[in-house]
Amino acid sequence: MRILHLVHQYLPEQVGGTELYTHWVTRSLAGHGQDVAIFYRRYATGTGLDYRTDGDRQVWAVWSGQMSPRDRFLATFKESFILDAFCQVLDRFQPELVHIQHLMGLPVSLVDQLRQRNLPYVITLHDYWWVCANAQLVTNYSQQLCDGPKLYLNCARCALARSGQPQLWPALPALIGPLAWRNRLLWRVMHTAHKLIAPSEFMRNWYEAQGIPTDKLQLIPHGLDSPPRRAKQTRKSSSLLRFAYIGGLSWQKGVHVLLDAFKGVDDQAELWVAGDESADPGYVSSLRALASPNVRFLGKLTREAVWDTLYQVDVVVVPSMWYEAFSFIVSEAFAAGVPVVASRLGPLAYRVHDGVDGLLVPPDDSQSLQNALTRFFEEPGLLPKLQAGIGPVRTVEEHAVEIEALYKAILLL
Repeated sequence: MRILHLVHQYLPEQVGGTELYTHWVTRSLAGHGQDVAIFYRRYATGTGLDYRTDGDRQVWAVWSGQMSPRDRFLATFKESFILDAFCQVLDRFQPELVHIQHLMGLPVSLVDQLRQRNLPYVITLHDYWWVCANAQLVTNYSQQLCDGPKLYLNCARCALARSGQPQLWPALPALIGPLAWRNRLLWRVMHTAHKLIAPSEFMRNWYEAQGIPTDKLQLIPHGLDSPPRRAKQTRKSSSLLRFAYIGGLSWQKGVHVLLDAFKGVDDQAELWVAGDESADPGYVSSLRALASPNVRFLGKLTREAVWDTLYQVDVVVVPSMWYEAFSFIVSEAFAAGVPVVASRLGPLAYRVHDGVDGLLVPPDDSQSLQNALTRFFEEPGLLPKLQAGIGPVRTVEEHAVEIEALYKAILLL
């Protein structure tokens, strides 16, 4: 099979869950003997189309200027240079099927081109962007969880709040039309896809509640890339109990809730906080001001350093305040034999089994989180019990087998 993966951004310029997933699954598929290519948008000045190989995969990077949030929104409607470059890649690679990982910052006309060529395509639902322009169902104006568009008035409020220009409030009604148009375009893309792949039960149920037909959705949980061999070492013994947060340093991740909770934790514990501090410097400054002396900021970690860190800590904390789509850090923690304390919210409530392989707490509740963390001191048998309750972690190879079977079934239609 010749499979083209279409993604909004990719390695090495951007490293996130969607980018890592695309890298892992395409590598696995190529290892199974499939012809695999990747097309993505790079954010750079000027315009261009670059070709490279990555192992057995072909990779095309297209760029057409830097992108502000406004530019990413407008790109959905039209980007002539990106479309022309995509057509060149389709002509050259001649895919049998296209796997859309994400379309943020890319024009819907790319999918129109697939329809014109009678090319089947599937979509993996990595977040809520197909319905929520914010992608995370968290409002910019109140920082609250959102159920989705309500006549697009709330969406318009989000757009204005994100712009940081409150003087433009009179323009709010004018934003409703473009936001509704955007969703109509994306709705058509979803409904003409052969399958929408949901990585979690929560995601599948949420999109079904938005009106996506049940038979259009297919649950295929993500798989995890294997830890590097050199990271497989015995956890260092220490009298300190080590907790860790590894992920994005942004408000919706709830890191401030964790730091507030950790102030009341025994001083025989450490909290390691790892993440890119350049993404939101203002928020990181507030985190540093909130941190107690036994908090260490590790900065942005390489993939190898993530594993090295996991093998040195006792508990991973995922205090998210938004509906995580899957959360690879939960899989990584479990693969390293580390229990997880997580928010009882969205897919996290499905993936962490309270009292078995971790603990669940209400989101945005520092006192409840503090109570959960202190249990590890008050109940000496809790940590070994949760460690023993961790089951096998699904691998990317297992996941790729299901993805490959889905491709084959579609191509036989």
